[in-house]
Amino acid sequence: MAKRWYVVHTYSGYENKVKTDLEHRIETYGMQDQIVDIQIPTEKVTKVKDGGERVDKDEKVFPGYVLVRMEVDDNSWAVVRNTPGVTGFVGIDGKPTPLRRSEYDKIMRRVNPRSASGAPAPKITTTDLEVGQVVHVVSGPLADFDGTVSEVMPEAGKVKVMLTIFGRETPVELTLDQVTAVI
Repeated sequence: MAKRWYVVHTYSGYENKVKTDLEHRIETYGMQDQIVDIQIPTEKVTKVKDGGERVDKDEKVFPGYVLVRMEVDDNSWAVVRNTPGVTGFVGIDGKPTPLRRSEYDKIMRRVNPRSASGAPAPKITTTDLEVGQVVHVVSGPLADFDGTVSEVMPEAGKVKVMLTIFGRETPVELTLDQVTAVI
C-alpha cells in the first residue's frame, strides 16, 4: 500500500509537541515503515519590532494542523490518533482523506509562484482592492488559492483574505505582492 500525506488536526499551539510525541510513539511501536514523515508547514516572516528592528521568524502556515505521510491501517491510525494533542484526522465521516500531490505541493511551497505565462504577477496597491473582492494568491505557501478580501490594511500594505483550507474558511494576512485581483 502506498504512503500518502494526511492532515492531522491538533490543539492550536501544540503542533511541535505533537510532532515530537508522534516521533517517539512511532519509534516505541516500531511503525517507522508505515509512518515515514511529519511536517509542520511554516513560512519565514519578517516582523518589525519597536524601534524599527527587523526580526525574521518562522510562523506556522496552518496553526492547529500537522501533515503526516503514512500508510493508513488500523494500527498506524491508532498510533497517530491517540497521540496527546491530536484531535483527529481531516476527512469525511471520520475517515482520513489523503492530500492530492498538487495540494501537498501548494502547502509546502513547491509550486512556481509565477503566472501560467511565466511572467511575474502585476503589482497591485491597496486602492486596487476592496472588501468582498475575489483575489488569487500568487506566491508563498498558499500560492494558487483563491479567496475573498475581508479587510484592507493600507498603512501596513497588507490585506486579510478568507481562504478555504481543509474545508474551513480561514483568515490569512498577506502582503500586496502575494495577491492579484481576479477579474
